[in-house]
Parts: sequence; structure tokens; C-alpha cells
Amino acid sequence: MRVNERPGLLERLEQGPVICAEGYLFECERRGYLQAGAFVPEVVLEHPEVVSELHREFVHAGSDVVEAFTYYGHREKLRIIGKEHLLEALNRRALELAREVAEESGALFAGDLSNTNLFAGDAESRGIVRAMFEEQAAWAAEAGVDFIIAETFSHVEEALIALEVVRETGLPAVVTLALHREPVTRDGLSPAEACKRLEDAGADVVGLNCIRGPRTMLPHVEAIRSAVSCHVAALPVPYRTHDDQPTFQSLRDPEFAGQPFPTALDPFTCNRNDLAKFSAAAFVPCTPYLGVCCGAGPHHIRSVAEALGRTPPASRYTADMSKHAFLGTDPRVSKVNREYATKL
Repeated sequence: MRVNERPGLLERLEQGPVICAEGYLFECERRGYLQAGAFVPEVVLEHPEVVSELHREFVHAGSDVVEAFTYYGHREKLRIIGKEHLLEALNRRALELAREVAEESGALFAGDLSNTNLFAGDAESRGIVRAMFEEQAAWAAEAGVDFIIAETFSHVEEALIALEVVRETGLPAVVTLALHREPVTRDGLSPAEACKRLEDAGADVVGLNCIRGPRTMLPHVEAIRSAVSCHVAALPVPYRTHDDQPTFQSLRDPEFAGQPFPTALDPFTCNRNDLAKFSAAAFVPCTPYLGVCCGAGPHHIRSVAEALGRTPPASRYTADMSKHAFLGTDPRVSKVNREYATKL
């Protein structure tokens, strides 16, 4: 059964934008509960309270969706770390944690499928990834999700397999692709062409997520909008990618000898205004599914919500510098300090 009988994803999209907070991998890694590299979400079993609290923080900041933390919680990732026996327990626990927060908050409850890193375009890999998607989708449907997200695919064909599996559950499907340095999928399609194929195959929402920051994702979102008639999704990473370095893996820091991705990206982090500007520019009636992916914090999600004219509970604490000890404009602030402000 669905978590609630209130409007589902498609009904909400008809009413206005839907905000989805992603980025659990990076945020849990920053907090010291997940290891960068394999990026397997063992935290749902080892420290479930961390995941539950992050779900609540994202909803508090304005997310309309509680997405089960099963990204990279698939059979291949668990095989790599020698813990394939935990697959079902990890998925069921992640879904349980997300469901609890969705029930208490009234948010939408989403399942999640992700890129497998196994797809090679041959019959054998097609069968393997389909089986992986089928088991995760079945657990999600059994848990009562409102819809399933299939995300971060760089192969359109793999995304189409995931979509077919989701459609077999009868649930709405959000399918998002991820662009590497070349502005095409790994099977050579433009994002617009790829998303049209996904729409034609029955996806309810299509678009882009992850890998590219706001500046290098937005032009492709605009092209997708022109190519499809279904709802469009846009969930960039919160990093200042640019034309020469269009992905967060390609970013280079002259003061850092190694590759900044994934644990030394701090100098490139978008501020709140960057995400607010992106959300305002990306949102039109046919691009109503917005969010932020790897690297997102609740403050980024709040900025997305506020850019769309919302005041989530976290907006109670949106910055108000009027009473700052030096930079404030309130007459009760010390005049001496205000005059000294230029010397700070």
C-alpha cells in the first residue's frame, strides 16, 4: 500500500514543482559514516539514525520527496566489498527508514535504482543488470513507494532496461541520465535524443542528475525541454563546473596535486545563491522536478525551495544580517562596530 492517499507524484507535478533532495552518499561520507571509493550505503544498517535524521533535515529544508537510500545498494557494489549477503537487508532497511519519515512528514516516498557500472551493451550484461533492477524494484514496490527513481545512467540502453522494470511494477518512473565530459551519452545520443527515447518508452519524468554542476547542466535541460512533452527533471551537483571542466570528476585545483574528486571538492562548492539562480532559471511548467545531487546539504535544498517561492520550516532560520554585530543595519547595532565593518 502507498504511504498515504494524498496526491501522488504525477498529481503533485500538475499542481507545481516537486523538490527532491539527493546526495546522501556525499553527505554521509562528510559526516564520517560512509567510505568514499566504493560508496556503498552500509550506513543504513550500521547507523540508521544518521540516515533517518538526514531524511528529516532534507524535508525540513523543503524536499517533497524522501528517497530511500539504496543508491549503489545493489548486488554489484556489495559484491565488490564482499558483503553481497547483506543485499536484501540493506535495501529493506533503507526503504523502512525512508517510509517512516515520509509517513510522519507527508512527503512522497520514493524507491531508487542506480547505474550498475556493469552494462556493456551485450546480452550477458543486459540480463545481469535487469536481474539487479528487478530485485530492488520488487523490494521498493513491496514497501509501498509512491514512485521509483532510476538515476545516474550514462548508457541510455541501461536506463531503458531500468525503466522497463519500473513500469512492470505499475509505479510512476522518474529516469535521469548523467553526462560525462562529452555532452552525449556513452551510446552516443544527445541528452535531448536520449530523453525522447525514455519518454517514448513510458517514463513519466525524464532529465539529468549528478556529475554536472548548474552551469554545465542548464543548457542541456533547456534542450531536453524542447524535445519532450513529459515532465523534465534537473538535479545538478552543487559544484562550480565550467566549459573546460564540465563535470565534478574533471575539476582541477591548482593548489592540490591530486584529483579533487571526490573528497577535495570543497573549493568548488556552490553557494546557496548559485542553486537558487539555477532553480529559478530551470523551473518552467515543463521542468517541475528539481533538486540537488551529490554534495547537497540541507541549506542547498532550502535555497531551491525559496527560489520557487516556498517557505519550508527551515526558512525560519534563513539568514538575516540586519542584526549582525558589525554588518547589521538595525539601529540597535553598535554604531562603533558598524563604522569598523570596512576593516573586518
